[in-house]
Amino acid sequence: MTLVFLAAALAVGGLLAVQASVNLQLGKAVGTPYGAATVQLVVSTVALALVAAVAGGWGALAGIGGVDAWKLVGGIASPIYITSAIVLFPRLGALASVGLFVTGQMFASLVLDVGGLLEVRPRALGPGMVLGAVAVLAGIVVVIRSQLGGDRAPGSLAARFGWIALGLVAGAVLPVQGAANAALRRDLGDPFVTGLWSFLVATVTIAVVLVVLVSTARTPRPRLAPLRTVPWWGWLGGLAAATYVTVTFTVIPEIGAATTIALTVTGQQVLSAAIDHRGWFQLPAKPVTVGRMTGLAALIVGCALVQLA
Repeated sequence: MTLVFLAAALAVGGLLAVQASVNLQLGKAVGTPYGAATVQLVVSTVALALVAAVAGGWGALAGIGGVDAWKLVGGIASPIYITSAIVLFPRLGALASVGLFVTGQMFASLVLDVGGLLEVRPRALGPGMVLGAVAVLAGIVVVIRSQLGGDRAPGSLAARFGWIALGLVAGAVLPVQGAANAALRRDLGDPFVTGLWSFLVATVTIAVVLVVLVSTARTPRPRLAPLRTVPWWGWLGGLAAATYVTVTFTVIPEIGAATTIALTVTGQQVLSAAIDHRGWFQLPAKPVTVGRMTGLAALIVGCALVQLA
């Protein structure tokens, strides 16, 4: 059974790379990343609502009132990650963006595991975990230097540091979300209702942010008519997000936060490199150079060391 959980974590990691890539189509159509994130989260919420209805788990919602408040807000991480990916992918490329997400995920998951935070089963900090963390850090430095060096670097130095910080934070919130949702699932007892609640919180959060930004003229008013021109695969982001969230909070209690994140980020890295190299999903092709491959290898080795520690 453990092999099933390990394989599931690896597979849904690839879905994160797909989600971030295809959501760019929604962003182009809607005209604002916040509007695109809202549309994507509505798709995720509807999908989970239908699954919960078919599975007959709606009754689990009655237990929401007795749950600790911190277990109910994990969904806030989804709009942070989705919006960040829509903003970063055109600027940094899939591999560099996902590399930042990976780094944030790995260090946040290590904090959760070693500290036993948010009801995550505690693990002792061993040499393998330390070496893995160092390898991940070295890998992302190589990837970022390769991607942002010279004339290809987008914007000023301050802007580049801002994009890097955004990528790290967007990655760090994902294991926190997984741990909070895992704790919520233990209280509610139903995985689909847990995922549904998480996406309801996410949808309401990003919708409020969108209304505030539109009303203060900080983002354009969303366009809905161009959504008819989005290719069929442009709608897969919502389904990918719903699958990722549901699988991760199911897997974390079984194999731990750090192992789960190690596998999901490996899936992210490998598929994002392929997306970059081939220019899939109408993204500009960015051939994977020796420097970027070296950084990618270091990230994967670091994830493996954390997993096997």
